[in-house]
Amino acid sequence: MLKSEVHLPPHRQYESATEYEPLDFFSECLCNSKRFDLKLGFFSSSAIRTLSDGFALFLHNGGKMRLIINNILSMQDKNAIIAGAQRHSGLDPQSPIFDLSDIATLKNTLSESEKHFFDCLAWLIAEKRIEIKVITPKDTEGIAHTKEGVFADENNTVGFNGSCNFSRTALLENKESIDVNCDWDGEVSTAKLQNTVAKFEKTFSGNDETVQYIEPRKIITNISMNFGGKNLDELFEIESELLGHKNNTPIRQSIKKALDKAKRQVEQVIEKEKEEDIKPEFPYPQGARVYQQTAFENWKNNKQQGLFAMATGTGKTITSLNCLLEIYKKTGYYKALILVPTITLVNQWESECRKFNFIKITKVCSKSPRWKNEIGSILLQEKLQKAEQVSYIVIATYASFARPNIFAELNQLSAKTLLIADECHNMGSVTMLKLLSKVTYKRRIGLSATPERQFDEEGNKKLFTFFNSENGYTYEYSMQEAINKGVLCRYYYFPHLVELTDEELKQYMQLSEKISKYYNSNSDSFKNDPILTALLLARKRIIHKTFNKVAVFNNILKEYYNKKHNLKYTLVYVPEGNDPNDYFETDFYTEKDKTETDNEAVHLIDVFTKAVRDIDNRTTVRQFVSGIVERDEILEQFAKGDIDVLTSMKCLDEGVDVPRAEFAIFCASTGNPRQFVQRRGRILRQHPDKQFAYIHDLVVIPEINPNSDSYEMERSMLKKELERVDNFSLLSENSSHTLDVLLDTMNHYNLNLYHNE
Repeated sequence: MLKSEVHLPPHRQYESATEYEPLDFFSECLCNSKRFDLKLGFFSSSAIRTLSDGFALFLHNGGKMRLIINNILSMQDKNAIIAGAQRHSGLDPQSPIFDLSDIATLKNTLSESEKHFFDCLAWLIAEKRIEIKVITPKDTEGIAHTKEGVFADENNTVGFNGSCNFSRTALLENKESIDVNCDWDGEVSTAKLQNTVAKFEKTFSGNDETVQYIEPRKIITNISMNFGGKNLDELFEIESELLGHKNNTPIRQSIKKALDKAKRQVEQVIEKEKEEDIKPEFPYPQGARVYQQTAFENWKNNKQQGLFAMATGTGKTITSLNCLLEIYKKTGYYKALILVPTITLVNQWESECRKFNFIKITKVCSKSPRWKNEIGSILLQEKLQKAEQVSYIVIATYASFARPNIFAELNQLSAKTLLIADECHNMGSVTMLKLLSKVTYKRRIGLSATPERQFDEEGNKKLFTFFNSENGYTYEYSMQEAINKGVLCRYYYFPHLVELTDEELKQYMQLSEKISKYYNSNSDSFKNDPILTALLLARKRIIHKTFNKVAVFNNILKEYYNKKHNLKYTLVYVPEGNDPNDYFETDFYTEKDKTETDNEAVHLIDVFTKAVRDIDNRTTVRQFVSGIVERDEILEQFAKGDIDVLTSMKCLDEGVDVPRAEFAIFCASTGNPRQFVQRRGRILRQHPDKQFAYIHDLVVIPEINPNSDSYEMERSMLKKELERVDNFSLLSENSSHTLDVLLDTMNHYNLNLYHNE
């Protein structure tokens, strides 16, 4: 760097008020060297402030400075040297910390003359980035007045000597000159350089018998008698502005040119580091996990399209963003459209994108009114510039994307845009299916723990075709594999069988008798009929609202509270719907409660939330439901333990990140396997303070008369529910417990869950 970057005069001489200023020499060499050895007479840290740009770059590049100076310094410099020595020896442990990698802040610090500058100087001395030897001639009353030194980089050395001290005055005001010797200039220059180096090393090592080595405390700070009444501040700190009244003189113009050159170099480094800081990269030092990289390779080999079936909690988001990062590494740009089910997930995806340093993000949802202008700007840029010059990520809810005006805007994005569909089963809805054939994005990733849509073969077929996965998932990562490899935490599973009340069973059986007329026992299937759908929903509501659930739920809470003395990090999935009066017959509601709600149905979530509060009035519980504004704040408070329990219906099903949750109670069963896979994955996310997760599942078991017309249908449906329970238990740490709980029910209905009948 010294040989190639420093513009040395051909005659190797610098002189004030000429084209080659001494200040120019020091400034350029500092910017391009790693070592600076200086043996001189007067030294003042004012020179460091004058050369602040060059010095910042020198230190930033790992440079170290060694100084041999005389014993005449300003009081501030003396104190800085003493403080540095004390901090280095451990006598002053309260040493401030300075970040040498932050070149912008460092440059500003070095250009100051206030206290923090001298704190920085003392710190550099303590850290041996600046080493100082103070000397005076032996057996004489004079002062050390040599002015020579050496700059060095990894390959070359430049030596100099002359009249120039290292102070602001010498660099800016005095008439000074310097002769330079370079190790590439031939034998004579090399010999002079070697002599300069040898003399410096002899003195700095303490082996120079012609000088006395002075302790910092013996430095002289008052020399008025020797220098015509001037004190050191007057001698070293002539504070005339660099561009003051002489700013048009050739001298000032030359000095400004020299300083501006260093300033430009520093600004280039700062700009480069800013670009590096925001350059997209994998957010964790270990890089992508092996399975995440495998997913990328599979996707790339599948024409950059595919479905990722990955268990909840295994990092679907990071896996897909790693694919986008790999595109960036190859092309220099990133373009993505991310579709999610909820606004909460819009914000969570934004946070994950920023971890990758994907910063050009537009959110398309009701809470981001500026999206239209931002999308318009992106489209204009893509028309006017090359693709490699335009990067962006657009995050939208499915509901927003499906609106005709929004779809028309977003579908104009480059065909090179990567479409990431989170919880991609949403793409199979009737509304979304109509849009699939119009989508122009060639790169596609569908994410879900369970991509298939229940009872929707046609939707599944179109979904798999859209993601080029007709032959199966592009990548699959099961929950068992995730648990075995420590990606998800291990868990204990406790099913609780809940009976219907007599009145509930009566209503249930009446509906079942009607439903059985649509059931074909030979094919174990139902006729597709709107009336059947209504009947199934009515019966599901009975299961949801089962009166006995609250008592079982309360017992689970009490047992857990008595064991841990708190209910922290608990998730409760409650049934959907309302109940008009039943729960007022329990101790959970007072007459006052009943009076206040006479004219409206009681939401079931309120019932279960109140049950939590009644365990201990110090327990904090919040409902996590659609429509609440402070969703992110609630999740953050839950993660910190400020909220003990979250009760929710479905809002925690899709993608919401709650890794701190370790205790969950499932109070509702819809028969949809996706819901239980998602909920189990939600509670199994890893957290440093969580060893195991604990899941309690309330399973309603109607007692059916074997002689009823609906018995075979009920037995078949019950088997499917128990298979779900058994599937939950298989990966648990206490799988035998589930068998104990189910054994009587299996025997009663003559069910075998482990072999084909």
